[in-house]
Amino acid sequence: MAFGIEAEGNIARYLHAGGYRVLGRRVRTRSGEVDVIAVRDDTVAFVEVKARSRGYDGLEAVDGRKQARLSRAANEWLSRNDAYGQCTIRFDIALVWPKGGLEYLENAFEGSAPDDFVW
Repeated sequence: MAFGIEAEGNIARYLHAGGYRVLGRRVRTRSGEVDVIAVRDDTVAFVEVKARSRGYDGLEAVDGRKQARLSRAANEWLSRNDAYGQCTIRFDIALVWPKGGLEYLENAFEGSAPDDFVW
């Protein structure tokens, strides 16, 4: 658990160093949690952080169900944050492993429109 929280902090700092403004960490919605939400220019990135002993193992955890949950959470967050409604939306995955290794995958998957999923 501590490794995961530390990884989220490392990714927030990584994004900040890349010119992003971090809008939230561990953002909870009714649909689920988004690890990091950040904005740069007119793009909002919803970032799923996966901390694993072997970083690439985290990709397996971001399956179709997880992607749909993140997409719903992002749509819910956007509905409450009108200032970002016209921004480009992107779903990223950050893979983190011990001793500082990381792989950041921009636009790792496409989100679904609010009407594309079943309740």
